[in-house]
Amino acid sequence: MIIRYERNGKVKHGWMVEAENKVRVIEGDIYKVKAAKPIMTGLELPLDEIVLKSPCTPSKVVGIGLNYRDRAEEMGIQPPAEPAIAVKPSAAPAGPGEPIVFPGRPHSLHFEGGLAVVIKKEARHITAEEADEYILGFTCAVEVAGGERQHDGQQTESGEADSFCALGPAIAAKLDYEDLRIVTRVNGEVRQDSSTRQMIFPIPRLLEAVSSVMTLLPGDVILTGTPAGAGELHPGDEISVTVEGIGTLTTRVTAGKA
Repeated sequence: MIIRYERNGKVKHGWMVEAENKVRVIEGDIYKVKAAKPIMTGLELPLDEIVLKSPCTPSKVVGIGLNYRDRAEEMGIQPPAEPAIAVKPSAAPAGPGEPIVFPGRPHSLHFEGGLAVVIKKEARHITAEEADEYILGFTCAVEVAGGERQHDGQQTESGEADSFCALGPAIAAKLDYEDLRIVTRVNGEVRQDSSTRQMIFPIPRLLEAVSSVMTLLPGDVILTGTPAGAGELHPGDEISVTVEGIGTLTTRVTAGKA
């Protein structure tokens, strides 16, 4: 699986061989699929000598609204007819072990665990049938949104703060994504336990919908929605998301400035 790591102040990509507790160093651009392909250098490093970072540095993170049938049932609403699309900024991603920083505003936080798609090459107006050609791989995601009560009593939602989208620990380059188990734990307690087969709009349909309204660039991320059980987070909470075939992303909520 593809990772992005820091060692001696330098950030590089590598191929993680978790069973052997090591990473194989990659040189070159992992998104260059036709020319200047990345190469395996032959250099191997122990995993305990590196620090995992967010596996990609997207120009934007695209969030999909209600996209799980069990979530719709939990909320007591009808599944949508079309995907709902929202965009998070490039500073939103945090890597494995990097905190989700709660700045005090908004006044509350809510988590959504799920599967994220990492884009391989520029995509605009692609069809669902073409979608797999544009996918580099998949990673785990913890999306955070916040609620804030205004002076007029209305509640607003915001998911645009720095660190409000944790990604990692790695990108699974090849994965059968149609029926993957997703488990989210908060402080060790299972809060979400579902499968991607619950998706209302399958991943190829999401790429088609998003690319119809914006250009996706290499490294961009699409958050594919969250299953039933999403809920509130507080400073000090530890949250982890395990996606079958990828691994476990673990992070913690801290209070302060991102």
